[in-house]
Amino acid sequence: PGTGPRRLQVFADLTPEELAQVVQYLRGSLGMPLADAARAKPSDNCIASVDVQLPAKAEVLRFLDAGGARPPREALAVLYFGAQAEPNVTEYVVGPLPAPTYHRDVTVQKYGGKLPYHRRPALPAEYKQIASFFKEQVFPAAPSFMDQVMEYDGASLATVTTAPRGSRSGDRLTWFVMFQNVSGFFLHPVGLEVLVDHSSLDLAQWAVRRVFYNGQYYRDMSELERIYVQGGVRVEKVRRAPRDGDFSSMRPRVPVAVMFPLQYEPQGPRYSVRSNLIIFQAWSFAFGMSVTTGMRLFDIQYNGERVVYELSVQEALSVYGSNCPGGMSTRYMDSSFGIGRYASPLVRGVDCPYSATYVDTHTLREGLNSSRRTAALCIFEQNLGSPLRRHYSNLQSLYYGGMVNSALVLRSITTVGNYDYVWDFIFYQNGAIEGKVQATGYTSSSFFHGNGLQYGNRVWEHTLGTIHTHFVNYKVDLDVGEVKNSLVAHDMAFEVAQAPWNPEQQIERPRLTKKVLDTEDQAAFRLHSVMPRYIYFATNQKNKWGHQRGYRIQIISFPGDHIPEASSMERAISWARYKLAVTRRKEEEPTSTSVYNQNDPWTPTVAFADFINNETITNEDLVAWITAGFLHIPHSEDIPNTLTVGNSVGFLLRPYNYYDLDPSIYSPDGVFFTSEQNFMACEVNPITCLSQTASCVPSLPPFTYDGFQNISRL
Repeated sequence: PGTGPRRLQVFADLTPEELAQVVQYLRGSLGMPLADAARAKPSDNCIASVDVQLPAKAEVLRFLDAGGARPPREALAVLYFGAQAEPNVTEYVVGPLPAPTYHRDVTVQKYGGKLPYHRRPALPAEYKQIASFFKEQVFPAAPSFMDQVMEYDGASLATVTTAPRGSRSGDRLTWFVMFQNVSGFFLHPVGLEVLVDHSSLDLAQWAVRRVFYNGQYYRDMSELERIYVQGGVRVEKVRRAPRDGDFSSMRPRVPVAVMFPLQYEPQGPRYSVRSNLIIFQAWSFAFGMSVTTGMRLFDIQYNGERVVYELSVQEALSVYGSNCPGGMSTRYMDSSFGIGRYASPLVRGVDCPYSATYVDTHTLREGLNSSRRTAALCIFEQNLGSPLRRHYSNLQSLYYGGMVNSALVLRSITTVGNYDYVWDFIFYQNGAIEGKVQATGYTSSSFFHGNGLQYGNRVWEHTLGTIHTHFVNYKVDLDVGEVKNSLVAHDMAFEVAQAPWNPEQQIERPRLTKKVLDTEDQAAFRLHSVMPRYIYFATNQKNKWGHQRGYRIQIISFPGDHIPEASSMERAISWARYKLAVTRRKEEEPTSTSVYNQNDPWTPTVAFADFINNETITNEDLVAWITAGFLHIPHSEDIPNTLTVGNSVGFLLRPYNYYDLDPSIYSPDGVFFTSEQNFMACEVNPITCLSQTASCVPSLPPFTYDGFQNISRL
């Protein structure tokens, strides 16, 4: 009853019309001018972003399951107030949509106080202002050095920001790293890095606080120029790369040959997409795209029964090492830049199968008008090329039974600076769900000098591929059978026993161990700790065989080490302490982190460690916070791009005694025949008739692409 497309609009992203209504309402109701964020100065007031404000879970369930009133549709607007006496970031809930009449300041309610202005994520306008600062003030302060060493011509350098910005709360000091402005510039460092203080709201007060070049530090560009003219700078001249980047170019080195295999649906898609509702076989769910955290799913049902209320990405974190200042101080928290904002247009036939369904998204971020991202999501059914299950019987009864492993995939790909993250949610016909992320794109690099080999591998003449970690955090609000669940751990232990038929014979046999994890502290598993191999959300309902129905969490991860907890910024990323933490679900704990943590990790706006306070988790509404990651030591095969092979992590949600038997046995994809049947007959074995059902070349739509936008972290 809760799966109709109109009903699931309660989870839907805002439409362009709704976004426009929110902007119009705010501009007319706040009693102050609002600048266009695309051109705003730090001292202006502006709308930074608008996204949907999701209703409380209890309201939604009353509406979906109990015939209650539809919750009001609302938006969450984030505003930067740089023109106020006390500059700050304010969050308003605006509603009801589509014709707003009210706004509520929820900042103090959500965060316990006002949001200091220095915590705000940087707008593209601020990066443009910094670019002008470099061009008009920084580089002209060292004319001889820039001309003779950098060969700077006004456009030959690309600049990449680092983060966080400074070393203590209140700072807004950023190391900017210079690269040759060529294709794949991330692999072309020139050895120059500049620390800019852009904390003042007056652009005229911005200043250079330190300069680094080829292993040496200077007070500012003027000092670098003076010492260079005197012959005191150790120069390492970098050969100017061609515009295509040479070794960093992704241009194929050989001509196109035989076409690679294509996947198609001989009788059309077996799934449907209606508004924000997807239905595939026994699955149904609502989907959306958060500006900050990317793909998110709601009300995931199998055979009409909800198993997950919310499944969403929370954060993607990278911690770098280097002997250059920019690299060694980088801890990117990508939600601050916008995992959904930087969802890139998908290329048909490469990023997703050619015949996939492509979905556009609309966002309002850093402007007064919404923007459309064409083909930001794709949906497709994928034959994984192996059986989901099979058995060949040549003993006693003679038969073959099997089933192709064909699953539904929902995908988006985020390009945040140098890295591309391929985000997948996969739905299998046995009731399992997989969350997976694959990393590709360009590895970040530093200028190779001195003891650089302690921090990575040399991958080109002047390029050090810098060691770094990747951590991704997910929120999984499982509702197994009902809203309230418990967490149960099953594992094994060997016991030594005498053989009942022969007391002199000793047998070492594995036995099942069982434990209910009663508290949040018991359910918080440190990153490298031993965790029970079967850990599952259990309901008090039982299956036919008397077992608690459950869904098991299985994590696929090979992480590096978490930043030491003694670090002054560790609490801001304390979710990464744990591979799994299960807590009571609370409306006031909707996310494991905050976009404001990136620029002030020393006083985190949200500290996940505070969620874990030993509350009981037996028969409660629970949330699993899952962290998966890997250590990346870049090597020569990462040039020009890091490959997805081997760089894939995530988790599985698998039914554990939830059903009375494997539900895929009811799938129409099963194949079965015995030695007594004519397995060449279509009615016995449909695979036999593929030449009739799947012999035609599909009618493929024309190739299109949404073009390019010149956007980056600077």
